Amino acid sequence: MINFASQNLIMDPPFTKLDILTCRNLLIYLAPELQKKLFPLFHYSLNPGGILFLGSAESIGGFTDLFASDHSKSRIFLRQHSGTRGGAIEFPSAFVGAPLHESKRIRPPVINPDSLQTLAEQWLLQHHAPAAVLVNNQGDILFVSGRTGRYLEPASGKANWNVFAMTREVLRYELSRTFQKARSHHEPVTSRRIELDSDKSTSFVSLTVQILNAPRALSGLAMIVFTEAGHALKEKGESPKKTSAKGHALELEQELLHAREEIQSTREEMQTSQEELKSMNEELQSANEELQSTNEELTTSKEEMQSLNEELQTVNAELQQKLDELSAASNDMRNLLNSTEIATIFLDNALCVRRFTAQATAIIKLIPGDIGRPVTDLVSNLLYSGLAEDAREELRTLAPIEKTLETHDGRWFAMRLMPYRTMDNRIDGVVITFTDMTAVKKLEAKLRAKVDSSERKQAK
Repeated sequence: MINFASQNLIMDPPFTKLDILTCRNLLIYLAPELQKKLFPLFHYSLNPGGILFLGSAESIGGFTDLFASDHSKSRIFLRQHSGTRGGAIEFPSAFVGAPLHESKRIRPPVINPDSLQTLAEQWLLQHHAPAAVLVNNQGDILFVSGRTGRYLEPASGKANWNVFAMTREVLRYELSRTFQKARSHHEPVTSRRIELDSDKSTSFVSLTVQILNAPRALSGLAMIVFTEAGHALKEKGESPKKTSAKGHALELEQELLHAREEIQSTREEMQTSQEELKSMNEELQSANEELQSTNEELTTSKEEMQSLNEELQTVNAELQQKLDELSAASNDMRNLLNSTEIATIFLDNALCVRRFTAQATAIIKLIPGDIGRPVTDLVSNLLYSGLAEDAREELRTLAPIEKTLETHDGRWFAMRLMPYRTMDNRIDGVVITFTDMTAVKKLEAKLRAKVDSSERKQAK
């Protein structure tokens, strides 16, 4: 019922339709960038309502839209039914892909002009719709719409279809910043009136980046739209040096503005990190206190176990002593019964054989396997069939019963039945003893013969 398999988290395809995903004490060894790629992958792998179980020093960070804390102390998180980042999933094959300048060229799909409607739509897109490109989460171009020559140009060297490599230098910084901001906030982000210089005029363009959530086939992809924002003619009397200085000043102001925005963003991230570290420190302190408490409990349990072990050793010694005493008493009883040469049979209340001596086997055919058998099932050498009735009568009256019985081979025995009494004076069966009276009977027969002989002589 269990399947075991090796899984490289950052290289192998993920398992899907999971109810519980346990990833404890692994993320702490990975870089933050790789951790951010794994949480959407975990969300994709789990079923709706699935459980993500992290280590005590790990957290979901900013992915509260994908997972909700069910028990923060135990690091148990529930998968959200509709996460806003569900479409931006980077599968492991993209984690270790080539750098941007070595990305594989992904050719845009070819649209087959198979109808007048398709041709008309293409003409409208090329002449009236703004230029736009569809890219994946790494910036690789999947589809191009409209005229993008003013904004994109092939990079020198090996052919590369990555939008960041193909974007003109004046737009590259803004495009990178806007793209990252759109991926972080999952909402359309626009950079307005970016200046493009030409020989006779200065034109402006607006950049809009939007992460697509629908339709499903485009979910997770990004649409980059270049929109013309007007242009301005350069003054004839304006010298190249003045124009250059003015452009340089505007560029410096723009870079300063961007630097301030980055500092603000970095400050917010640092505050978030500080809060997470503070929370983690509190959790570590709580865990340390729990470990100390557990250690004390273990110490107490160890002392209790030692005390219990000593008591068990004492009880074991007492039991061993009683066992020795019982063994000695059993040996004494066996030797006593054997020394008296009296055949003895012990029966329980159901008239089943409980124990017998070796001498009893000469009267009743007994073997060790007969222990527990009813006495009525045994074969006897006695010329008497009322042994069971006498035993029942003994249990009923508790008065000793004595009889003289003869065997098939001419031997005589004095049978005596007495109740079996326990230490608490409770009747728990019958004791039957057989005393050999063969010699007495023979002597009695001789004496009787002599008496009869003398009487006959006197009569003559």
